[in-house]
Amino acid sequence: MGRSLPLDGVVVADFSRVLAGPYATMALADLGATVIKVERPGAGDDTRSWGPPWTENSSAYYEAVNRSKRSIVLDLDEERDRAAARELVRRSDVLVQNFRPGVLARCGLDPDSALELNPRLIYASVSGFGSGPGAELPGYDFVVQAVGGLMSITGTPDGPPVKVGVAVVDVLTGKDLALGVLAALRQRDGTGEGQHVEVNLLSSLLAALVNQMSGLLTTGIPPARMGNRHPSIAPYETLRCEDGLLAVAVGTDAQFRRFTEALGLLGMADDPRFAANSERVANRAAMVARLENVLGARRAADWQERLQRVGIACGQVNDLARAVHHAESLGLRPVVDPGDGGIAQARMPIEFSGIDVVDPQAPPRLGEHTDEVRAWLDGAPGPLPPLSEDPYRGGHR
Repeated sequence: MGRSLPLDGVVVADFSRVLAGPYATMALADLGATVIKVERPGAGDDTRSWGPPWTENSSAYYEAVNRSKRSIVLDLDEERDRAAARELVRRSDVLVQNFRPGVLARCGLDPDSALELNPRLIYASVSGFGSGPGAELPGYDFVVQAVGGLMSITGTPDGPPVKVGVAVVDVLTGKDLALGVLAALRQRDGTGEGQHVEVNLLSSLLAALVNQMSGLLTTGIPPARMGNRHPSIAPYETLRCEDGLLAVAVGTDAQFRRFTEALGLLGMADDPRFAANSERVANRAAMVARLENVLGARRAADWQERLQRVGIACGQVNDLARAVHHAESLGLRPVVDPGDGGIAQARMPIEFSGIDVVDPQAPPRLGEHTDEVRAWLDGAPGPLPPLSEDPYRGGHR
């Protein structure tokens, strides 16, 4: 097993801020790319000030999506720094940006100018609402969850629309962006030519609504909030036990038979109201009442153990700390320590055969690598060294 990662040798100029862009560039860094994060003097990425909680470096929010990167401070209002930015782009394989329209054009780094400067460049843009009439609209995850319909299907039927508990639209968009960059790099291997890759939060959300979107397009009826229930499968929801809730996912009629028999409800799977999934969906209230009448006699953990023995997908509703412990109990590695004084990090979830995935490096302090990157841009020979071998790391503050 070697230490070579899939994107070793790929240089990414990261002009993005906040979440979707930095999430994508962190994924590229996890895959071996050299990511150089361009930050504003004094403040840096907006998320450095988004706390609490705080870290010794900046904020837990910033640290969540900026590991294994180098930070260089450039003032794009100053011509010297604009020239450095252009040289960085000339020497990069990928540029990622989420500026308002026109900002990078003033630096000579709009898509057309950047691709003229570096014809092999993959120029990747992230926006809230695309490059058409919505180009000037600010794009924040919370707003896109609202206008994109996600809040309308999240929450209980008798309650208000609610957002998902994490900026899931930014994360989905970041994954789409990384996928687009990888596809463009693969195409460049054959053509030698770069291109402009674009993603936007609203389109990524709508594409991710899968069966809910398909239901709308099939019936013309917008889906409604159903709490923890599924519009097309039953039981596929949380059910109340003696001491709390148990999430149960029964996807087939055969599974429903095993489920009810494990509960001691012999014959329930033969009841015409419950024998087929479509009938269970139509008679959900009666089904749930009967199931919870039995489930309420024992603890959720007891039912989880019994049901998992017969192949039923189920689990208690954990908080995040218990979720991490559960993953570890299954032999997974959900968390890694980047060392160098950084806080623990959520681990990249992709495994490769034949490759030792190198643990990440701590997220950079603001401008930590300015001297090193400037020296490289001024003509230092060879590529930048791996962060783990970087003589500047920890020195520039």
